[in-house]
Amino acid sequence: MRVYPDQLVRQLSPLKPCYLIFGDDPWLCETSKRTILDQAKREGFEERIALTQEAGFNWRELQDEWNSMSLFASRRIIELHLPQAKPGSEGSSQLQSLMQQENPDILLLITGPKLASEQTKSKWFKQLDEKGIYIPCATPEGPQFQRWLQTRIREAGLNLTQDAQQLLLSLYEGNLLAADQAIQLLQLLSPSSQITAEQLQHYFEDQSRFSVFQLADCLLANQQEKAQHILAQLQAEGTALPILLWGQFKELTTLLQLKQAQEAGTPLQSLWSQFRIWDKRKGLYQGALSRLSLNQIETALASASKIELKLKQQGAEDWTAMSHLCLLYDPKAHAHLSHIELG
Repeated sequence: MRVYPDQLVRQLSPLKPCYLIFGDDPWLCETSKRTILDQAKREGFEERIALTQEAGFNWRELQDEWNSMSLFASRRIIELHLPQAKPGSEGSSQLQSLMQQENPDILLLITGPKLASEQTKSKWFKQLDEKGIYIPCATPEGPQFQRWLQTRIREAGLNLTQDAQQLLLSLYEGNLLAADQAIQLLQLLSPSSQITAEQLQHYFEDQSRFSVFQLADCLLANQQEKAQHILAQLQAEGTALPILLWGQFKELTTLLQLKQAQEAGTPLQSLWSQFRIWDKRKGLYQGALSRLSLNQIETALASASKIELKLKQQGAEDWTAMSHLCLLYDPKAHAHLSHIELG
């Protein structure tokens, strides 16, 4: 059964035989794990055995731990970490076998990175998911992050002005760990009085973390202010410019092909699966296609090619030109900037 981290507390009584925590957000993974362990301790699970599927890992060790008697407590927790989220054929068989050997004195806690959709369809995962609870720990974005942040502020008993909440949102979007640490610090600095945006600016530096994919989504949605902020953060974090260019070529080439097909009279509905565009991104592409002309998309692609050529010929990462390219997603900016040749 799939349960999201914010719903986990309501699904812990009684405890299931197995919990699967998979995801790339360290704060959500650790918090979910701690929530389960705290409940397990209340129910008498006091001994913990930690296993990691490393090179040469012997799956028989897991079976032995499952069958052995505890030396220190009547109930035990077996933590199994799968660094690649791939137990292999032997591990898959072993995990399925364990779920058929009911042991109310053993709690199996499996952790690992984010699962691909095909992994959640595997036999071992389905068997464990049927017996236990799967907690996907993906970093919330946009409105989901805003809701998460507001919940944490409320739970911490803090009184932030609307401007202060927006500033906190801007500073820490994509970094739950840093956001939670900031909230804990605010509890110490100002536990009862109202906190303004001006006060926050004195306390914190910008620690938001973004990805190339978030930049692409912002540009498709023409959220220029946020896109420029993400671009600056990616540069500050040392993101290689070729990675950003890869993302831009991918999005602009897709836009170009969609626009050409659209102008040829092909309905967009018939193109989504062909270009592997899923439901959550269809609106972004529709907005960009209605906003940008074919010539504007071609100009943006040409601009990306010039940045790539400069990088290959001179070894220069031109972040100013990259910022210029991002602005070309806005038709108004495009009209003023498209003729400008950068270094």
